[in-house]
Amino acid sequence: MDPKTVSALRRLRLVSAPEAVSFLLLLVASVLRRTTDFDAVPVLGAVHGILFVVYGLFWLDAWNRARWSLGTAAWYMAMAVVPTGGFFAERRLRREEREGTAGEPAPAVERADTVGA
Repeated sequence: MDPKTVSALRRLRLVSAPEAVSFLLLLVASVLRRTTDFDAVPVLGAVHGILFVVYGLFWLDAWNRARWSLGTAAWYMAMAVVPTGGFFAERRLRREEREGTAGEPAPAVERADTVGA
């Protein structure tokens, strides 16, 4: 994998966890806003909005450089709109970055339970 692709995956990975945390904090703040006098939604909403836009831009760059299939690209974008999804995206991106398998299908796994067949 070329260095620019690795860099694009790393950028997306580094923003995915903070984006997920900001989403969770925004959800908690929304509940607190309706149940107490605590109102951090405007601040957390802005922070989450900025991180989501940054995630989207880095996602486009990673999709372009890693040559992901439409399904893989859709999965990574779905992880940005699912609470805690950014943590799953971060883990998968770390594995892709480490193994250098961006855009490649997963290798076939041979089954060991067919002994004697």
